[in-house]
Formats: sequence, structure tokens, C-alpha cells
Amino acid sequence: MSLLSHFRLPQPMTEVLYRTYERRLLHEIHEDRVPQHVGVVMDGNRRLARSLGRSPWEGHELGSRTVEALLDWAGDAGVKTLTLYAFSTENFSRPAAEVDALMEIFAVKLAELATDRRIHDRQVHVEVLGRLEMLPRPVRDAIRTAEEATAHYDRHRLNFCIAYGGRQEIIDAVRALIDKVQAGDLDPEDIDEEKLGKHLYTAGDDPDLIIRTGGESRLSNFLLYQSAYSELFFTDVFFPAFRKIDFLRIIRAYQQRARRFGK
Repeated sequence: MSLLSHFRLPQPMTEVLYRTYERRLLHEIHEDRVPQHVGVVMDGNRRLARSLGRSPWEGHELGSRTVEALLDWAGDAGVKTLTLYAFSTENFSRPAAEVDALMEIFAVKLAELATDRRIHDRQVHVEVLGRLEMLPRPVRDAIRTAEEATAHYDRHRLNFCIAYGGRQEIIDAVRALIDKVQAGDLDPEDIDEEKLGKHLYTAGDDPDLIIRTGGESRLSNFLLYQSAYSELFFTDVFFPAFRKIDFLRIIRAYQQRARRFGK
């Protein structure tokens, strides 16, 4: 037994301290300065699984449970829109068994959202962003079920980026603008940042804050256009181990930054 083990707090005491610190963080967060749109790059699922001697898809399953908790944390903090980077177009190059397992998780979890009482109580509009034609039919069916069940809500938004790429999103927006020009519905001289932004998957709703877990410090093709003035936070914590106090500390740190938008 190591010397440090003699100084470990009993589990009940640890829980008490955790809850006390959580309440303190909530008290320090100013409601009027909470980021309205938060994007999250959910990184580290596979590495956590590897560290536990588990299969990669078990890490993704653990990550899906953190997603459920994150929905509550964001809602409790006053965040209006949450955009989660779940699966990039590049991720299709991963081993087939891992991709298939992920698709099964997506199909199950998205279908569950359609009847999730928390989603309906908070009036959350669920939408999946990306090149959905690349996804297998069960996932597309689950997406349709979740989106249709929540289409009438506008209090909160929950976006999942699946089969998503930031560069591809910009290309799709440009193509949509070209179609309007060719149809005579748009003058090329009228194309500006606002019009391009409204043709992106997020339709002009840029994130105030982007969080990346897992220890990497890059955006990895996530919301490239929209993140021009987003506040970026990177944490070493693997996504399945991301806790409410980690989220609240980032919100507190976000509020301490001066956002000038280039001015």
C-alpha cells in the first residue's frame, strides 16, 4: 500500500466536497454572461477505453453517457445551443468494426432522444448536421425520428455533427449560393458573410465557446467558418471522464475573458 493511500478521503466525503465545489462554481457563474452556443469536440473516447483495456466502441458507449449528462449541465447553466462533434467524414476510414459499432450507438441514442422526457421538458430542438447521405439507413431513420419529434421546439437546440466536416460544410454552402445565382434568385454582388453564414448547416448561429477534450489543441475540421471569434478551451480530460465541475470551470473562465471580436 502506498503512503498516499493513507490520505485518500472516504468516498462519501469526496462526494460532499465535490457537491460543495459544484455549488460554489454555480454561484460564481453570472447568468447574464453564459455562452449561448457551446460547441464540443468530444475527444478521448478510444484512448480512455484503451487505458482500461477495453474495446474502442466501449469508450464511445461511455462517452454517450457523458453526452446525456452534458445536456443537463448545459441546460442548468443556461446554454441555449449545444453542438457536439460526434463523427467526422474522415472517421469513416477507421476500422469497419469500430465504425459499425458507432453507427449502432448513434441509431439507438438518437431514437431514444425522440421520447426522452428531459428533451421534451426543456423543449429542445434536435438536429443532425453533416452529409447524412453517407450514413446507413438505421441511423438516418433515427435522425428523422428525433428531428420530427422535436421540430416544434425552439427554447433550446441540440446539434449533433455526424458525417460532418467543416470544409465540406463551406463547400455545400457555396454550392447552394451558386444554385441561387444560376436560378436568378441572388445577385453575386449581394453575397456577404451573413448570407454565406446562413447557408451553413448552423444557419448563422456561431458558437461563443468551443471546448475540446482529450488533450489535443486543434479544431480538426469543426465549425471552421463559425469559430472565427469563438473562445477556445482545451482540456486534457478524456471525454467520458469529463465532469460537471470541468464544464462549470470552463464557463467561469469564459466569463473572465474580454471578447472584442477584433475591435
